[in-house]
Amino acid sequence: MPRHVRTGDTVVINSGEHKGKTGEVMRIDVERERVFIKGVNLRTKHMKPTRVNPQGGVITKEAPLHLSKVNPLADGKPTRVRFETDGAGGKKRIAVRTGKPLPVMVRRSGGDTGKADTV
Repeated sequence: MPRHVRTGDTVVINSGEHKGKTGEVMRIDVERERVFIKGVNLRTKHMKPTRVNPQGGVITKEAPLHLSKVNPLADGKPTRVRFETDGAGGKKRIAVRTGKPLPVMVRRSGGDTGKADTV
């Protein structure tokens, strides 16, 4: 199933306790159809002292929201998403509100220096 939201998108929550809040998508759980949004749906977790973390303590973490509860932003307003195929056979996400393509976030690997690898 194609997803209307991708990692790095700015989204708005359209229902539930956090309705109207905006944030950036940090991670998507494809199997459970959940998204983790930075600074939204925070939960506190009590950590026991361990060898790795001898002090323990209370931490706050983002909890997931269902994919259907979020919409991407186009020109600062929430929009639905339509998929179109381009001439090369690839899919593009189009914002229904504006008719323009949604921006694509390009990921770079951490060790990429731009030089060709040599053997």
